[in-house]
Amino acid sequence: MRPIVSYCDKLSHIGALALVAASGQAAAMTPASPRLSPLIVIAHRGASGLRPEHTLAAYSLAIDQGADFIEPDLVPTKDDVLVARHENNIAETTNVADHPEFASRKTTKTIDGQAMTGWFVEDFTLAELKTLRAKERLPKLRPANTAYDGQFQIPTLAEIIALAKRRTTETGRTIGIYPETKHPTYFAKIGHPTDAKLVAELREAGWDSARAPVFIQSFEVANLQRLHTMTKVRLIQLMDGEGGPADGAQPSYKAMITPEGLKAVATYAYGIGPNKSMLWTDAIPTTLVADAHAAGLRVHPWTYRAENYFEPTRFRRGTDPAAHGDIAAEIDACLAQGIDGFFTDFPLYGAQARDRAQGTARAGVK
Repeated sequence: MRPIVSYCDKLSHIGALALVAASGQAAAMTPASPRLSPLIVIAHRGASGLRPEHTLAAYSLAIDQGADFIEPDLVPTKDDVLVARHENNIAETTNVADHPEFASRKTTKTIDGQAMTGWFVEDFTLAELKTLRAKERLPKLRPANTAYDGQFQIPTLAEIIALAKRRTTETGRTIGIYPETKHPTYFAKIGHPTDAKLVAELREAGWDSARAPVFIQSFEVANLQRLHTMTKVRLIQLMDGEGGPADGAQPSYKAMITPEGLKAVATYAYGIGPNKSMLWTDAIPTTLVADAHAAGLRVHPWTYRAENYFEPTRFRRGTDPAAHGDIAAEIDACLAQGIDGFFTDFPLYGAQARDRAQGTARAGVK
């Protein structure tokens, strides 16, 4: 999902406690929209709150903690192999800067209108990328994760599929994957289109139906519409609270969440993946979940993280941005709206919330 680039302002513990109570009252007064599917936990880049993101170790830990799906962001190498990185700029997620043989490849590129300086996946072959090692992207917020810096390779999509299938056999649970196509228009323009490659790898794995344990997600629109003609795998339209699709296919995400906009999304997508902030106006639930369900769309918001830095004010604890807030209460509040699944960096909290919600449903409590 979209990166966060600056620290939060001073936090208020007293105000947070008051708003938690207000949020609970607001949610209680707002009828939940019935779920359209069984509730799922999506491990955002793996258990990325506990291990460097997009590594087989992070994905495997997420599965151990009860995730239903693991999420790889996909970008292509120079030799067109799909690998998992949050962005094609790998300056912050690998030790590439420590490799003098690659110093000359540092460059500045414009990606979706934003200038970025660093090293880019599309300038490396897979063999070259395999000489690098992953590192923690958020060391100030997750210092414990830096103990794992330098231990793990960049995984390929094929390796992630193999992991999901192997762990399905080992656990007796169906472990799915939830790949995001990153910057598809940009990659197509530079001669590295990713949609057909992704569909081909999924088909080779035997995954080409709406029953396959796969969702494909994108912030863009045109590539999802194209994928809709290429595969029967379920598609998810990602959305943010501001801006619009980088391909310009729609003027804004806000226009896409109107009842008419959601009906249009439903012509090609199975569901939407909104920024979690879009479910609230202050502490009052919006109508987004109900509106999406009315259009036949599932709702999988992103991203639930434990650190105060990422928490809404009402769920923070103390003033340290790296300290953990009340992620369980935040997830529970959103589950009360009837969401169908959610992304989290901390799958254990997510699995516990899912199990609480399913236990309530089994008891017949609405």
